[in-house]
Amino acid sequence: MTRRGDRGEWPARGQSSARGEQPAWREWPARRLSGLRARRVPQARRGTYLALVLAAVGALLAGIGVWLIREEGAEDKEPGAAGTGLPGNAASGSYPDGECAPSASLEPRCGAWWGAYVPYARNGSLKDAVHDFEAKIGRELDLVYNYHDMSNTPRDGVLLTPDEQELGQDRLLMLAWESTVWTEPHHENWTETQLGWANVAAGKFDEEIIDPQARRIKAYGKRVFLSFDQETDFRTPDAGTPEEFVAAYRHVRDRFERLGVDNVVWVWTVSGYLGNAGLMKALYPGDAYVDWIGMDQYNYYLCHDSARWLDFDRSQRPSYEWLRANISDEKPVMLAEFSTAPDPERPDRQRDWYRRIPEVAPTLPRARAFVHWNRPVPGEHCDLTVNEGPALDGYREAGRAPYFNQPVPTR
Repeated sequence: MTRRGDRGEWPARGQSSARGEQPAWREWPARRLSGLRARRVPQARRGTYLALVLAAVGALLAGIGVWLIREEGAEDKEPGAAGTGLPGNAASGSYPDGECAPSASLEPRCGAWWGAYVPYARNGSLKDAVHDFEAKIGRELDLVYNYHDMSNTPRDGVLLTPDEQELGQDRLLMLAWESTVWTEPHHENWTETQLGWANVAAGKFDEEIIDPQARRIKAYGKRVFLSFDQETDFRTPDAGTPEEFVAAYRHVRDRFERLGVDNVVWVWTVSGYLGNAGLMKALYPGDAYVDWIGMDQYNYYLCHDSARWLDFDRSQRPSYEWLRANISDEKPVMLAEFSTAPDPERPDRQRDWYRRIPEVAPTLPRARAFVHWNRPVPGEHCDLTVNEGPALDGYREAGRAPYFNQPVPTR
């Protein structure tokens, strides 16, 4: 996608954001720092390239049709029915009850979900990566966040992979679904081809891409979070206009509902970068189409060559308050990606940054899911993980707080 940074227009160091409460540079999302994601097929070739992509998708579907696309009417079968490739016990158990039981839209009533995005293990297993991460942090995650494209390939384009299905038996799943086709496995270098919001809204991908995934989620049975084109404010203009995004988002949700998919909790995710305030307003599909609002905010510190360190509160509160005041004060908020870069001169700062989260979280009362981004981004001082050292110590401690230990529904 084209973005300000690709045109040499990064906000100046120390420049104020829309509210004047924090420097705008630090709000850029972690996965957009490298510039690698901006490598695009030239405009003149896009139509041809898109046609080739769609042809490849069609050929793939023809070869694995039974595996991905169920016969009409098959969506009414019980989860785990023969031929679905889905676990029979994915939606087992009863709904939690009691005063702390989550709502139908998976909003916990007595605290917040503790989640993470964890990149695939070297052996290609998401399950192994999550289990290894949980062993480090000393607890099971409430929520596992994973990303998918619309290629329909088993590698990245199938929602609810076998690993996700297994992890989802004891955890909530958050699926980010991008209207793109990724160039490399698991979006390794973030190069991709946009399919276009206008095309999505026009229904061009319904039968071959959207419908099969909708049926898979329905067969799974358990409620899942789904974010269509997360960080959408950084996808314009390559993917289309704000009006086209709204139409595409609404079309995808309407399509799911037409197929009887009632176990999706819809998340609208933006970066939260306040320099995009007007753009974020234009991109909102409306309260009737959104169940949660997601934002991705970080303390980048030296990763962006700034001398200003932002603690957890100052890195999250301005965008949280802006979204509540300007987008919707009715919807719960998900910190869909958060993390801090290290301070090489003061390593303990990372420990303290995470340690303070349980203190700050209740003062952001509608922030009901805290999802850590556990992946480095290119650049010096840009290790955003909590895999070791003071960062791990602080994150482990935060995860033990009662506020982040809520009953996770089994369906």
